[in-house]
Amino acid sequence: MRTEFFYTLSPARQRGILLVTIGTAVTLMMLLNIIGAPLVTPAAPGGIVTFEFAGTMAQVEEILASWDTSAKIRAGLSLGLDFIFPRAYGAAIAFSCLAVAGRGERAWQQGGRRLAAGMIAAVLLDYIENIALIQLLLGAQDEMWPLLAYWCAVIKFALILSGIGYALVVGAWRLGRGIIGRG
Repeated sequence: MRTEFFYTLSPARQRGILLVTIGTAVTLMMLLNIIGAPLVTPAAPGGIVTFEFAGTMAQVEEILASWDTSAKIRAGLSLGLDFIFPRAYGAAIAFSCLAVAGRGERAWQQGGRRLAAGMIAAVLLDYIENIALIQLLLGAQDEMWPLLAYWCAVIKFALILSGIGYALVVGAWRLGRGIIGRG
């Protein structure tokens, strides 16, 4: 991923893009939480996230049995909206990593740019995971689907948490040193 374009923008534009992408991602996450609230059951204590990490048909069947028709419709709506959300969180995390990394060539700065590029993989994995979950919601019985969703979720969340962790830790360190915006 070519990240130089971000650094050609003025600091004010960088901040604006960052605020818009973070605001969009947070808004969509709140909407997904509202839609997904009825998906929280004893079989799915994490709602749709429990479904993402089911991993086996037996677990999927237990989760689906715990959802009534309305909850299953909400799960479908949530998965549909989750074809928009990854672009928002991917952009927010990528731009956050770029903003705190700066333009230098130090290993930690290169790491930030690599994590920003890694958000492309996270978004693509989220889409593949969603397709697998939709198949399960529609009644597919092949053990491949929950396994595919599980591994996509594991890798996706690892990338997301790494990007957020990097942005928070390096951002706090650079802010404390007064070097945000200086490269």
